[in-house]
Amino acid sequence: MFAEIEQYFRTNRLPHIWCPGCSNGIIVKSIVEAIQKAGLDQDKTVIVSGIGCSSRATGYLNFDTLHTTHGRAIAFATGVKMANPELHVFVITGDGDCASIGGNHFIHAARRNINLNVILFNNSIYGMTGGQYSPMSPIGAKGTTAPYGNIERPFDICNLAIGAGATYVARGNSFHTRQLTDIIYAGITNKGFSFVEALAACPIYYGRKNKQGSAADMLKWQKDHCLPKEAADRLPPEKREGKILTGILHHVPAPEYTEQYEKIINRFKEANSNA
Repeated sequence: MFAEIEQYFRTNRLPHIWCPGCSNGIIVKSIVEAIQKAGLDQDKTVIVSGIGCSSRATGYLNFDTLHTTHGRAIAFATGVKMANPELHVFVITGDGDCASIGGNHFIHAARRNINLNVILFNNSIYGMTGGQYSPMSPIGAKGTTAPYGNIERPFDICNLAIGAGATYVARGNSFHTRQLTDIIYAGITNKGFSFVEALAACPIYYGRKNKQGSAADMLKWQKDHCLPKEAADRLPPEKREGKILTGILHHVPAPEYTEQYEKIINRFKEANSNA
């Protein structure tokens, strides 16, 4: 199975450093499967990450990659896309990296509708830096900075993306891998800001702290609590209670930023050539 996607990995950098049971590898596999399905040219595909567990993925992926500063992955990716709009640009980020220090870059990239594919690995905690609670930690969840339980309401990051202007928003998880691959692929085909929240299992920092059981138990929890939007739309409200909606949540095409920017450049050239 790995042989089919081996070309997309820097095999000399493997094995990875993620903890046993971490589902980051599952999500990365879905990303490369979606890239393969879309038939993207490896030499014209760039993957950018910030800081955090998920962001270590760029070190293992055989593309032109940027491992940038905390929260700034989308800003770097915007620069790459603006410099060469022909490139396919992906951002791999985490709930802390994107929703906290990187939140301002996130909402403005969505507002501009620049053609980026942002995949947020949501493990509900700062895993790499010691288990602090994040903007996506549920109320009551414990972390090293919330030993008695988090009291801050978490973002619904997909609703935030929609409200900020993203033209494609979807949610998947690390149990339903086929669905995750499909929604990432659908985001690639969208011309504009595409955002996918991928629910990840962190059995070490989050799972142990919150008594979630083994890695397998955490994946089973995703299986039991995630509900495809298409199925949810046919159910009464009481049947949807406590469920997390997955699948494509929003898709409304709009003019893409780099194309609109190119039109401005052409107008400038025309105006000056007639001067």
